[in-house]
Amino acid sequence: MKVVLFCGGYGMRMRNSPVDDVPKPMQMVGPRPLIWHVMRYYAHYGHKEFILCLGYGGRHIKDYFLQYDEAVSNDFVLRNGKVELLSTDISDWSITFVDTGLESPIGERLRRVAPYLEGEDYFLANYADVLTDAPLDVMIDEVKASGAAASMMVVPPQSSFHCVDTDDDGLVRAITPVSRFPIWENGGFFVLTPEVFDHLPENGDLVEDACGALLAQGRLYGYRFRGFWKPADTFKERAELDARFASGDRPWMVWESPAEAG
Repeated sequence: MKVVLFCGGYGMRMRNSPVDDVPKPMQMVGPRPLIWHVMRYYAHYGHKEFILCLGYGGRHIKDYFLQYDEAVSNDFVLRNGKVELLSTDISDWSITFVDTGLESPIGERLRRVAPYLEGEDYFLANYADVLTDAPLDVMIDEVKASGAAASMMVVPPQSSFHCVDTDDDGLVRAITPVSRFPIWENGGFFVLTPEVFDHLPENGDLVEDACGALLAQGRLYGYRFRGFWKPADTFKERAELDARFASGDRPWMVWESPAEAG
């Protein structure tokens, strides 16, 4: 399946300064940027045709892959001044770079890459800023079996805040972590069919417009996942991922585990 990655947003909560134009997917986790980790995840499950929806800071993403250095994350032999790679990351990937506009919402970015998805029965989509160890093959199989036209991974609330229940006199009756509530939030991993384009207006939103319309028809599936799922919306979250990488605690790097299907 082809993989659409939305990587054109401003990422305001991640930026170092008002003049920093490095997009959020290019923030580093270990020696590689977020977008690389996301792409390696999909490639591990055999999905190696990527469509990048570029916008803000798109030149950084283009330059990164145009100047890609395999030696950064692969073993190699230096012999007679020449590098002989012992393995590669992206040599069998296909990456389509599409400028989808500086201010375009997610749905409009998806509409603008529709020509590159012609003939696909299903395709995958992602915000390019969330890491997980979810079994992608199982997710896809469940969606297909459901007959849904679209699906999203849903995860328990990640907030560390507490909800406080009080009576009319202000007496606290209960304090409950948000994560304990029986609700789910959008996890950002989508399995979609071309039918979503029938419900995407110009400058529309993927979730509110397309998914909302399919929900009303009973054709939207939610894949519930309680395992490792970590967004990188803020510097703190990105730093936490970077620290886990440095310590060797890298559950999202499923391609390092021989037990995982390749």
